[in-house]
Amino acid sequence: MLTSQPTIRPYQSYVYAYPHKTAYGRLDTHTTGRPALRELWAAERKDALSLYLHIPFCEVRCGFCNLFTRIGAPDELTTRYLDALDRQATAVRDALGDEAPVRFAAAAFGGGTPTFLTAAELERLCDIAERRMGADLRSVPLSVETSPSTATADRLAVLADRGTTRISIGVQSFIDAEARAAVRPQRRADVEAALGRIRDVRIPVLNIDLIYGIDGQTEDSWRTSLDAALGWQPEELYLYPLYVRPLTGLGRFGADVEAAADAAWDEQRLRLYRAGRDHLLAHGYEQVSMRMFRRAGAPQEGPADYACQTDGMIGLGCGARSYTTRLHYSFDYAVEMREVRTIIDGYTATEDFSRAEVGRYVDGDEARRRHLLQSLLQAQGLQLTDYRQRFGTLPGDDFRSELDQFEARGWLDGAADAAGLLRLSPEGLAHSDALGPELFSPAVRAAMAAYELK
Repeated sequence: MLTSQPTIRPYQSYVYAYPHKTAYGRLDTHTTGRPALRELWAAERKDALSLYLHIPFCEVRCGFCNLFTRIGAPDELTTRYLDALDRQATAVRDALGDEAPVRFAAAAFGGGTPTFLTAAELERLCDIAERRMGADLRSVPLSVETSPSTATADRLAVLADRGTTRISIGVQSFIDAEARAAVRPQRRADVEAALGRIRDVRIPVLNIDLIYGIDGQTEDSWRTSLDAALGWQPEELYLYPLYVRPLTGLGRFGADVEAAADAAWDEQRLRLYRAGRDHLLAHGYEQVSMRMFRRAGAPQEGPADYACQTDGMIGLGCGARSYTTRLHYSFDYAVEMREVRTIIDGYTATEDFSRAEVGRYVDGDEARRRHLLQSLLQAQGLQLTDYRQRFGTLPGDDFRSELDQFEARGWLDGAADAAGLLRLSPEGLAHSDALGPELFSPAVRAAMAAYELK
């Protein structure tokens, strides 16, 4: 008797980091205190580090956003935040020591919206990265996030002068009504003006973020946004499915969170994803992951998709993660605005940044899962020899059950075996947000389920 495969919801979770912050816990226990950064980094390679500086401020909070950020910065909060960032950078650089060469191979400013800072504050942010941490921003890829309202000429001039090689702007939709539906007040004329200013400063790589699945969006309106973006010939485009998450604007005000389980909405997003993917491929773009598309021949001037999962990441700021080979650590995490403000205020008052506060240790099994996730979710796939060299096994040895399920669903590219690759099929890439969560360990699932939303 034939049994049908259970229906798999394609949009379950965007795996941009593993383990997710909701699986982190406080690192101080009754038996051990918080680990010292100097001890955590003592045995780590430091000759090709990545540096990430987090600015948790935005001029508005979009209805879909669950990032760690707050609206506005009253009472000179940005000054106090940069003061704390300076203190943290001093402590972290001291913890890295000078026993072995310390070099940064890439840098990024994220948020929030880094360009919420004034031009003078952006100069100071760059000074912290260079003078405190020793990163040579003009000689390594530097990626910066911005928004239409904060991509002003003076700010962009600072970024260009300080060596920015990639700028990413969140547009989401070129149609004003769709932007309003996503609780993102903006006018297309302002978006176009911002894109013009970005092109004027000649930063090598422009990335435009777009969102599909917005209420009222159709294939025709989606194509209108895609074509408007293509008119600027961006080196990169990210196509994000809309999610309605708890404690976000859409989750609180009028949008039914239960719609996330609606099969019709899933089908709409899949249809728009495929239409967007095919449209970009037809216009000379290459697919890097489910979300990321790069124009053929364009330079890769910044961290690739999922680069935030790479070992050797130094994160500065209260929303940033740091990664050693054994421990991922950060500060506390929240989405609700009052909780975010409390965490930011606590960060700005901190004097001693020499120890890790919250995090999760990554053992052998978790390291295998993370390596598989960060490679398999890329269109180019996983080199089996790389996996064997690192772990002494093959993915099929460690994750046979999961891979058999993926194969049964048509998510794996059978032809990749001959090239020594484990790679997703086009349909597997389309279902990345269902496939990724199935590789979470039971321990991480339990920790995430136990996390109290705040």
